[in-house]
Amino acid sequence: MGCACGTKKDGKVSGCNNNGACGTGGCNKMNVFDWLSNMEVPVKDRFDVVEVRFKNGFKEFFRNTEKLDLTTGDPVIVEVPNGHHLGYVSLQGELVRLQMKKKNVVNDGEIRKIYRIAHTKDLERHAEVQKREMPSLHRGREIIRQMKLNMKLSDVEYQADNSKASFFYSAEERVDFRELIKVLAGEFRVRVEMRQISLRQEAGRLGGIGVCGRELCCSTWLSSFRNVATSAARYQNLSLNPSKLSGQCGRLKCCLNFELETYMDALKHIPDINKPIQTERGDASLQKTDIFRRIMWFGFKDESNWYPLSVDRVNEILALNAEGKKPATLEQDELVEREPVSVLNSDLERLDKKFSGRNKKKSKGRRRDGRAGGNAPQGAQPSSGQQKGGGQPNNRNGGQPNRGQSSGNNNPNRGRGRGRGQGNGPRNPQPPKSA
Repeated sequence: MGCACGTKKDGKVSGCNNNGACGTGGCNKMNVFDWLSNMEVPVKDRFDVVEVRFKNGFKEFFRNTEKLDLTTGDPVIVEVPNGHHLGYVSLQGELVRLQMKKKNVVNDGEIRKIYRIAHTKDLERHAEVQKREMPSLHRGREIIRQMKLNMKLSDVEYQADNSKASFFYSAEERVDFRELIKVLAGEFRVRVEMRQISLRQEAGRLGGIGVCGRELCCSTWLSSFRNVATSAARYQNLSLNPSKLSGQCGRLKCCLNFELETYMDALKHIPDINKPIQTERGDASLQKTDIFRRIMWFGFKDESNWYPLSVDRVNEILALNAEGKKPATLEQDELVEREPVSVLNSDLERLDKKFSGRNKKKSKGRRRDGRAGGNAPQGAQPSSGQQKGGGQPNNRNGGQPNRGQSSGNNNPNRGRGRGRGQGNGPRNPQPPKSA
């Protein structure tokens, strides 16, 4: 079943029909929202060029010469060199004219045409052809490994008429694959076309999850790739570790470029601190800056606590220092926390407090058990209120029983430390069973 994204003829949203979602190789991958779909355009003035999407988001423009009534997501059979191929309509109407202008595509006679809307047999034949792609990919990698070519085969796409196979590869250097084409053509009995793609394009075709937890930008919405320099990371005060700055493609992350403008705009409102600020308490050094929340953390030399200050408060202190004055303390803004933020081993301190409380409870319970006589040595006198042989009671109240030694057993905690059989009877005595 083909994708059915877009709007039906009656104006209802058709949806994806569980064929995939955005960025997962489904029908909405790198699609443009047709915000002109509800506008009534005369048929004679309708733009006859349609954007068709193929495997892994590859798009191309075709002319609707047959005046077919197409809907976004419809499978169509299009003209390709030496055969035909199956694709899905991704965009039509006036927005296609804008896309062609953006991609510098000339509307001339070189644009190929759409034959027809694909029927059930076309879809079944295309599904059978797609089953050959994965085995061909594994076999092609084995052949490349045997020929010891310095290239990486990433994807294989078969034409819908099963007459041609396109092998997509990436390589750092120029590769002589003339012998490879002969071997692949003899192995799979089809015409072979080798297409070299960049590492960024390879990551966009394969997809994946980035370090941010979202799908890769190159596989969802980013269509044009710009060069990324390490200066973009320096301006953002990021670590220059290549492993942290590299994306799935092994190159610098594209997000460094389009995040730089936002970072530089927010950085304009942050004061430049070249030396510690002066207070009557001492000099406070800058420890951390949150440019988007406009909060700056300062810490004194002999303390491990950091004090958050707003940008306005920092500017006030800098103005006072320029006049030769020192504020009494680092007064914090009302919008931020007034208590100092402990940043050194805060998690470990919480764990220590948690487990230290448990240990105190256990030790307290053990001391209580020892006083109750649960671990008394052999030969010790029982701690009952009545002494054998008329002996004097062992207390300091002149023979008066203590609170915990009353004969009435009013203390409910008296027998907690005793072992089995050493208490004054069971707490909840059971009635005797009748014979």
